[in-house]
Amino acid sequence: MNPEARKPPQDAVTVRRLRLGIGSVGIALPIVLMVGHLIVARRPTLLDSLSGYYHTEMRDVFVGSLCAIGVFLLSYRYRRPDDILSTIAGLLAIAVALFPTTTDAPGTTSASDRMVGLVHQVSAAALFVLLAVFCLFIFTGTDRAGRPARPGNRFYRTCGWLILAAIGLALASNALPDDLRDTLKPLLWCETLAVFAFGAAWLAKSYELFRASSPPDEPGHDLGSTAASGPPVTANS
Repeated sequence: MNPEARKPPQDAVTVRRLRLGIGSVGIALPIVLMVGHLIVARRPTLLDSLSGYYHTEMRDVFVGSLCAIGVFLLSYRYRRPDDILSTIAGLLAIAVALFPTTTDAPGTTSASDRMVGLVHQVSAAALFVLLAVFCLFIFTGTDRAGRPARPGNRFYRTCGWLILAAIGLALASNALPDDLRDTLKPLLWCETLAVFAFGAAWLAKSYELFRASSPPDEPGHDLGSTAASGPPVTANS
């Protein structure tokens, strides 16, 4: 039995809504965290990273948003490679939410806290890499009939490379002096860039499916189905 035939693909409306939800929450998250903290804390300061907002009054927003993204990714069903990667990415997003980063306050970090922080860092890095893979390879792949990539794929590749560049810059920022890092907050801006890029890619993919109710690379189209001779066409964009 063909493994892809075990579960029917999701319909176009469901796929579009999942993509829209993933992209919208992703883009909104950094804005809500930063602005919300500035309003609630009444201090014109930014934290060193998005993960640091877990230890503020914005904890529920941080955890809830990442868990929402995780559930959306776990629910996302398309083709088998997409299913596998989205499932792993969903689990990683939930891990980032439930295993918080460590704090910089002296005397507040135990050995177990450091282990939890390590899980957080590894999960976050792996999640960003997988989201870049989605942009560079999954969203830009040819359809089942082998038709060439669409012109809009340049945008997805740009988003993917921005995510990878943000990861590289975040790692390179560790070489900066502590006082300069405290001033510039490179990790915060690199994370924000990566999240914006990933969110924009998923929103664009949702809009791509919205433009046409029956894109040329849908499974129903590939099988030669028509509105008069078969069931409703499912999404495969």
